[in-house]
Amino acid sequence: MSIDKDTAAKVAKLARIKVEDSELDALAGEFNAILGFIEQLNELDVDDVEPMTSVTPMRLKRREDVVTDGNQQDKVLANAPDAREGFFAVPKVVE
Repeated sequence: MSIDKDTAAKVAKLARIKVEDSELDALAGEFNAILGFIEQLNELDVDDVEPMTSVTPMRLKRREDVVTDGNQQDKVLANAPDAREGFFAVPKVVE
């Protein structure tokens, strides 16, 4: 796939980027270089490569999911400008 000057102008418009007409040829060249690199990556055989979340093989630290300091409703609602029936009260937004 090759990006021409008109396509570069369209992409710039969609991205809301102001690009002068004199710079469109250079932008199209940069797009083509990026697409060329992507085509090179697509040639690689990655069928036996396991997906990874980090470049270093490590597991995230895990902790038990327990409530440690609950039952503080009164303290939390003390900060509310308006609290009713145990909840934060907010002004009606939708009519």
